[in-house]
This record gives sequence, C-alpha cells and structure tokens, in this order.
Amino acid sequence: MKKYINLLLIVLGFVACKNKTNKAREIVDKSIEAHGGAKYENFTAEFDFRKFHIKLMQNVGKDGATRFQYERISKDSANNEIWDILNNEGFLRIINGNQITLSEKDQEKYKNAVNSVAYFVLLPYKLKDKAVNLEYLGETTIQKEKYDKVKVWFDKEGGGKDFEDVYCYWFNQKTHLLDYLAYTNGGPRFRRVKNRKTVGGIVFQDYENFAITDTTIQAFDYDKAFIAGKDSLLSLIEQKNIVVK
Repeated sequence: MKKYINLLLIVLGFVACKNKTNKAREIVDKSIEAHGGAKYENFTAEFDFRKFHIKLMQNVGKDGATRFQYERISKDSANNEIWDILNNEGFLRIINGNQITLSEKDQEKYKNAVNSVAYFVLLPYKLKDKAVNLEYLGETTIQKEKYDKVKVWFDKEGGGKDFEDVYCYWFNQKTHLLDYLAYTNGGPRFRRVKNRKTVGGIVFQDYENFAITDTTIQAFDYDKAFIAGKDSLLSLIEQKNIVVK
C-alpha cells in the first residue's frame, strides 16, 4: 500500500510541476505579444548604450530557425574603431577593419558582454529560447499592482556561460508587460522599469538597477526585499536614439 501511495505522490508532484510550467509559459507568451510579438521575428534595431552603439538583427525563417547578428561598436582612447560581432557562426572582433585573434578568455568576455546587452533588451522575447525553463511562483503585489511571478533557469546545453543562474520576472496582470526582474549573476540585482518606448512595434525598456542588500535570500524573493527598502540604486540601464527597421 505504501508503495502505491508513494507512486501517487510522485505522479501528483509531476502533474503540479507541469501545471506550473504551462501556467508560466502562458504568462510569458502573453507578455511577448504585449511587447511586440511577431515584430521580434524580423527586425533590425540600433541604439546607443553607454559608450557603445548597438545593432541587433534577427530573422526567423520559414523553418522556424532564427538567424541573428548582434554588433557592438565603440572607439578606444586611441580612436581605434572596434566592432564586436556575435552571430550564429560565433564571435569575432574587428579593429579598424581587421579581424584580430583573441585569447579564449577575452573572446568569452567580449562575447558575453555583447550577448548580455542583447538578452536584456530583447526580453521577454528571449524567454522563447529552447534552453529556457519556466516555473510559475504565484501572485504578488508591488506598489498596489498585481503581478505574476515566474522563475527562470537554463539548460546547460544552449544556456550560455551563466546557465546555472536563476532569474525571476514579474509580469503585470493588467498590461502583461514585464515591470521587474531579478538575478544573482554579478551580485544580487533587482531591476524596475523606469521608462518605456515603443519603436517599430517593439517595446524598449529602461531600468533602474538596484543592489539588494540582504544577500541571504534568493532571487525570487528580491521583490520582498525591495518592498522592505533593502535595496540601493546602482545605475540606470538606458537605450538612446533607438531606430527600428
């Protein structure tokens, strides 16, 4: 009898987990539509981010495969023009028109820097990636607004360098827009949308970037720390001069 009870508990646990995944996917899909939907599948966006000019290109083919290229352009103190390019084929750095050879460490550093900018700008669309895992964590209230909270983590294959990191996203129940996000990579961070611009049918968001001062809690509880005032404003995350084609 005990054997069958244990089996039933396992089955019920699996069903509950599956339901949480399906609920989270439904919330994320609605948010993707609210942020731009199909507009993400074929676009070129350019904007200025800090000292860099960023160009993001993406195209989803009839076979469902995504072709992408992300570029980061800047100049160093000697006025050398630097292009960092990440696409389906890999990463390369070009200085004054000449491709240079990088150490494995530097290649990973620059690649991750380019990918990080693209990832956050293209949220929540990036949550469609195959390596993404989702779990619905329930409802919460922040500043009198109701939110659905979704936990996000990644498979090792296709999940990038920081696949072990756990993220959390808060989706507004009325607008379906992504208003807050949290992560642990680089320190406990909690972002709140400061400004929103719709360009070419795609929503671009600027954030206030907070450090969470209570380092004992997990990313999906950072909203509680924020509400309790256990935070410190570190920086603003902004895209300027946005153009979408």
